[in-house]
Amino acid sequence: MAICGAFVLPHPPLIIPQVGRGRERDIQATVDACEQVGRQIAELAPNTIVITSPHATLYRDYFHISPGSHARGSFAQYGAPRAAYEVTYDAEFASRLSELCARAGIEAGTDYERDARLDHGTMIAIHFVQKYLSSFEVVRIGLSGFSPAEHYRLGQAIQQTARELDRRVVHVASGDLSHKLLAEGPYGFAPEGPEFDERIAHDLATGDLVDILAIDPSLAERAAECGLRSFQIMVGVFHKTPVRTELLSHEGPFGVGYGVATVMPTGAEGTDENCDRLAAYEELRMQNLMAQRAQEDPYVRLARASLERYVRDGIRMGVPSGLPEELLNTRAGCFVSLKKDGALRGCIGTIAPTRSSLAEEICANAISAGTRDPRFMRVREHELGDLVYDVDVLGKPEYIDSMDQLDPVRYGVIVSCADGRRGLLLPDLDGVDTAEEQVRIAAQKGRIDLDFDYYRLERFEVVRHL
Repeated sequence: MAICGAFVLPHPPLIIPQVGRGRERDIQATVDACEQVGRQIAELAPNTIVITSPHATLYRDYFHISPGSHARGSFAQYGAPRAAYEVTYDAEFASRLSELCARAGIEAGTDYERDARLDHGTMIAIHFVQKYLSSFEVVRIGLSGFSPAEHYRLGQAIQQTARELDRRVVHVASGDLSHKLLAEGPYGFAPEGPEFDERIAHDLATGDLVDILAIDPSLAERAAECGLRSFQIMVGVFHKTPVRTELLSHEGPFGVGYGVATVMPTGAEGTDENCDRLAAYEELRMQNLMAQRAQEDPYVRLARASLERYVRDGIRMGVPSGLPEELLNTRAGCFVSLKKDGALRGCIGTIAPTRSSLAEEICANAISAGTRDPRFMRVREHELGDLVYDVDVLGKPEYIDSMDQLDPVRYGVIVSCADGRRGLLLPDLDGVDTAEEQVRIAAQKGRIDLDFDYYRLERFEVVRHL
């Protein structure tokens, strides 16, 4: 068995005694569970430990595999420079994994390293392993902004690499759960925080690994988690492999969720079609997409039709017949947003009407969202079936005197300067919980410095069509 086992480990720096200085006793259940994991890994006697960490080098469109023969790091930034760790890298594994990813079309490799030092998500895993095991090599991998399926596919490639190199491999999926469990915690409270933690804890306790792939990205965003994509790689490591899971501990006394779990293979690796969790996830995802599409209103159907016609045929379609009167007889600004696998794929809009009807405004902005958003590559034809659309119709903006008159759920905001610079942010966006955050992001979009530029604020309401 190439993949001997996998372990979910949190990474609170205070779990290191030199950092915690006694506070680690407040998460004693987590400490005890991590000690148990260290002992279990030693019993498995792996040649190589693959650690995926949200605090390693991270890119939106690339999985970074740490290069070189070794690396070191310390908790100096947490006031404990003597808590230092050094590892030897399995360079052959990293090289072969990069090759297999390239062959499979997975954007991954050892290029673009920004910081060679070990991150704390990696060092905490090493801390507990080195207590019980002295001889092993490490492969360190950062996460990405790719879809759950792509993280799973990276896990598959790890499995295949271990098999081809005949390595005994353990995977450590480093990651905390929600950072928004308590109002008095460092990140505040959101109701999605406990919901996310309960769901992940249930999945790890019951072995429902498909659900780890299927968790709504909006829920994860609002919960402010950091480990989900690491866990999704872990699911892929056990592609077509039956497993037994155990949740060793779950607590969050400081407002951040810490979960420790084991995932152990119980049958032949990579051969059980009933354990093709990627296929199960894709089937579930398509069912959800079809259900969403069946409920789309005329505004969204119009946006979809416009972009699909343009991408497939290069034609800007005219306004079709049979639309509701308000689309034909109303003029308004609108934004069209595209999402793929829960992540933004494009968003373009107009603050005020520029076309003779709202229908024409939607058609034009849908094409722009898919082809002119500078943050993304143009939408390709094979992506069309995966897109989810929102159409936000803007009400008339009104000037306000201060941020106190904003509500990030109800109102969008426009930040503008007399020289024409202007930034806009829509309301009710994942991860934007305060008026201050809303104004800051809008200002950044308009290249406005809130500390030095004289600016004005406007608020507006929207009618969101899904």
